[in-house]
Amino acid sequence: MEQMSSPFSTIMPTCTCASSPFDHPKADIILRSSDRVDFRVFKLFLALASPLFETMFELPQPAAVGTSDDTKDGLPVISMQENSKILDTFLRFCYPSTLAEDPSLDNLIDIKAIIGVAKKYSLNLIERRVCQALANPKVLEAEPLRCFAIARNARLTHETITAARYTLRQPLIPTCLPEIDMITASDLLALLTYHKKCSVAAASLLANLDWMTNHYSNPSGCNWLLDTRRVDLWGKPSEPPICKCARSDKAEFQLWKSAPYSWWTTYMEETFELLRDTPSGDIVRSEVEKTIQKVRNVGCTTCSAHVKEKMEEFSNLLALNVDKATTSIKLEIDRDFRLPPVMGPGNYKPITPRPLFGQK
Repeated sequence: MEQMSSPFSTIMPTCTCASSPFDHPKADIILRSSDRVDFRVFKLFLALASPLFETMFELPQPAAVGTSDDTKDGLPVISMQENSKILDTFLRFCYPSTLAEDPSLDNLIDIKAIIGVAKKYSLNLIERRVCQALANPKVLEAEPLRCFAIARNARLTHETITAARYTLRQPLIPTCLPEIDMITASDLLALLTYHKKCSVAAASLLANLDWMTNHYSNPSGCNWLLDTRRVDLWGKPSEPPICKCARSDKAEFQLWKSAPYSWWTTYMEETFELLRDTPSGDIVRSEVEKTIQKVRNVGCTTCSAHVKEKMEEFSNLLALNVDKATTSIKLEIDRDFRLPPVMGPGNYKPITPRPLFGQK
């Protein structure tokens, strides 16, 4: 009577082979990813890159038991927790550059995953190289708060501070992000406090315009902005106005007791309002084009002739002073506190070296 197969029997999916250079016929070990892709690799490269792998390979190896999960083509098989994409990436860091180029890491998902793997397998040199990708301006500009969380969780001081500075370019409104569980409430409070202190530092530039008068030295250096006509004994201009643009009557904006143009004071008020939420020199430069167009739309030929050159120069001056003021603010974060790292996309458990071939 033909024996019927059990409906509860498990059929393991077949394994596929990884692409070059992890398909070498002379490899001496196989790493099998969680999605059952076999990477034929050389133990020497892994042992040189990771002391954990070195220890694992030095353990006594019993005779092969012959199961497909223990050996393949006469080579020992180690089942890994990582999927094939992550495994391929971190193995390329382990291999010499003449055999495998370092992979490009330009998104946070890959960076977070590889940092987790590097920590898990004690790949200290590779971890430092991956962390350089975390300081990539392209990544930081897109997701500074997520970069901060990843860097802080990985206990990377330089990268944490750098990411904190990049958060100044965006309003810091805490939202739900995938990495929120990677930092503590104290970490987030420290970042919010840092952001607030930087806003206060930037606001001080509006309260005291000495940085501006020191740069231009005298009214003649600011003649594109001020009414520099001669005055009579009664303090009234003795010459006709050089343009029809309105003057500001706000005392806090007077320079050398002269009233600047109203379009400039409007630029200052609007820019410093934005600096309350985004205390970064970048926001200063981004607002200048709007003022240039506003002046040109008024139709003043005198101001329109030089407003682009002068306002771009001035916005760079203000931006530099904003960044200088915020640079003096320190991120006061508890560097002695240690939060258990969240490794990569999922919670990896620490591993201990085990004998090959399935030894108990």
